[in-house]
Amino acid sequence: MPRRSCCSSFSVCLRCFYSCSCKRVKREIPSTCGCVWVLLILCGFLFTLIWLYVTLILKNDIHNFNEEIFRLAGLWQDWSVVFITVAAVLASYCFVLLLFSMCLVVGSQPLNAHWLHKILLCLCVVLVSLGIIGLTLKWKIEWKVVAISLQATSPFLHIGAVIGVSALAWVLAGYFWETKSKVLKCLLPLVYIILVCALFVSPLFISSPCIMKASELPPKPRIIGHRGAPMLAPENTMMSFDRMVNSGGKVFETDVMVSWDGIPFLMHDETLLRTTNVRKVFPFRSSQNSSNFTFSELQRLNAGEWFLQKNPFGTDGSVTPAQREEVNQQKIPSLEDVLIACKDHNISLIFDLRQPPSGHPYNESFVNVTLNTILNVSIRQDLILWLPDDEREQVIKTAPGFKQIYGRKRGKNDTDTFDAVNLSYTNISVSEIRSYRQDNISINLFVVNKPWLFSHLWCAGATSVTSNTLHLLKDLKQPIWLLDPDNYLIIWIIADVVALIHIIWAFLMQRACLRKREEEESEAVLLMKIENLVA
Repeated sequence: MPRRSCCSSFSVCLRCFYSCSCKRVKREIPSTCGCVWVLLILCGFLFTLIWLYVTLILKNDIHNFNEEIFRLAGLWQDWSVVFITVAAVLASYCFVLLLFSMCLVVGSQPLNAHWLHKILLCLCVVLVSLGIIGLTLKWKIEWKVVAISLQATSPFLHIGAVIGVSALAWVLAGYFWETKSKVLKCLLPLVYIILVCALFVSPLFISSPCIMKASELPPKPRIIGHRGAPMLAPENTMMSFDRMVNSGGKVFETDVMVSWDGIPFLMHDETLLRTTNVRKVFPFRSSQNSSNFTFSELQRLNAGEWFLQKNPFGTDGSVTPAQREEVNQQKIPSLEDVLIACKDHNISLIFDLRQPPSGHPYNESFVNVTLNTILNVSIRQDLILWLPDDEREQVIKTAPGFKQIYGRKRGKNDTDTFDAVNLSYTNISVSEIRSYRQDNISINLFVVNKPWLFSHLWCAGATSVTSNTLHLLKDLKQPIWLLDPDNYLIIWIIADVVALIHIIWAFLMQRACLRKREEEESEAVLLMKIENLVA
């Protein structure tokens, strides 16, 4: 009796949240309308859960998004925090609502969802839909990142899906045995069986690069410092270069522009707004192209204080007072400054070269100016990884020792001899990476910040990656997961067998529970009749 009372109280609590009604009611078969809403809640939960997964994957490239929003609106914000927080709240709410509704189904309680829950569920779906539409319209390339992540994590997603679907058997079995609808008795099991069978055989179509024998694992990719070590110091500064070297980096990736008076300098953005105090020093010229300033004017700018003000990677708390002082003293370096530092530390240099705007004195000769600057420093030519396509043939003739890096894939009829390529990791498949490596072509992929992505490309066979997180990735001794194919086969079979046994058990147990309830109800009716006769 106490047990029944406890269960009854629990059911009341569930209905208080789900239906905003705390009245005690008899057990009954859930209505069709109520079941439809449970199905919609399940779909809403899966929808929000998928979006939460997507927002977590976006973190690898969120700095690019932050930079783009700043360029368009002048507002700096770590949008990953906003996206993930909102997605987590939506998914959590839908999960709680789903959990409560499933408990009501198992307990054969009415499924009259309150209108407020229905509105909030629709709001969750609308917000996620807006996020998906915005991502598709403004940042479509990230869907390729999501596809790569699914390939990387597919073995674990498969196991998780099998567990989730097998757990669903308890709810489905309870409704199956109690419903009087012949259509539902045929349709529900059919759909469920198709879903289960599809999940059971899905590993046949899974091709994750980290499912391999440990003996076949390629060498760890070399890590190139993206604009130095931008999480530890302001990007494209000498301090960032030093932090990269101290972290063990051997290649410095940067961006080069040519000033109004013909001096190549380091700067990524077309304007100086994001990474300098140009608004304060040159308030009426702050929106001009970075190349429209003389180098002496550039040297008047502070290239470090923005790092502390905007905290672009959330690493401000790890900066010591002494380092803060050093940050505040950073200036925009010339290419010559960096070349001398590379020469002294035996560091390779790879850079994007940006053409000055129309009307600039060096609009046509920016390649020659940059090339002459490199040659005048007398740095070893093999330390220069030449990436710009402009006047490449002339550069090869003038400096044959430069290592030529191509920013495109090789074509079928390509006459160039490809020794190395520099590509976005979204622009090349695992099979293409392995094909290039078989042909002894080095592959550098950018920008790789998260361990899961680095591990994925490591297993695929990338030669090197450009990263903002060199100081973190360098400590990885092996991919975050590596699964022997034979072991995965065993895990796959065991998971499917256990899930199948669990599903059968759930249906049998729910049938047994239903029979027991029917017997108890029959006994209760019989006792009531006897009591009435006695009375």
